Amino acid sequence: MTETGTTAANLAAALSADESSARLQAALTAGTHPDDAYLEPLIERCAVEPDFYVRDMLTWALTRLSPEIVLPRVLEETRSDVPQARSQALHTLSKLGDERGWHAITPAHLHDADDEVARAAWRTAAGLAPLDTHADLAREFSRELGRGDLDVKRSLSRAFVELGEDAIPALQAVTIDAAHDSETAQHARATLRLIEDPEATFVLE
Repeated sequence: MTETGTTAANLAAALSADESSARLQAALTAGTHPDDAYLEPLIERCAVEPDFYVRDMLTWALTRLSPEIVLPRVLEETRSDVPQARSQALHTLSKLGDERGWHAITPAHLHDADDEVARAAWRTAAGLAPLDTHADLAREFSRELGRGDLDVKRSLSRAFVELGEDAIPALQAVTIDAAHDSETAQHARATLRLIEDPEATFVLE
């Protein structure tokens, strides 16, 4: 096995440790001492890692590698059949901050049946979308109003807030078109309040 292969294999083994603290340390070490040979072990672990904090450290470690090898591989993962691989890839795109990541976010991501994939897509799209696409993106987001539990709804509302005033017409249209007491209309009104005051408490009413 080559030295590069040994390095990658050692990291893969460390990232498979039983204790989450050991996996966290392995990801931290990989990011502190970046080596492009770490790309595949980090990507592969993103798809299966159960601990939120470890996943976040894996993403950080990926951002420390050469962008020219990381971005294409992360874009590939956005098309994975594994929901966690898609959601983590979308999250990583938000941290890479490369405008090319915007074009990888599709309506399928924004309306993914898996809540974590959709939430990651909303956050990342709102952060990467060019200004002249904000109004169209808000209309796409509006199709998801009323979806999920309170955490899911709050995530969508925060994505709307990221779009700012350009999101207001789409939200106002929903408050007019939907039944006043429907979950969809309540969510739209709550989101409009957050745009007016981003520090306000998210409340459905």
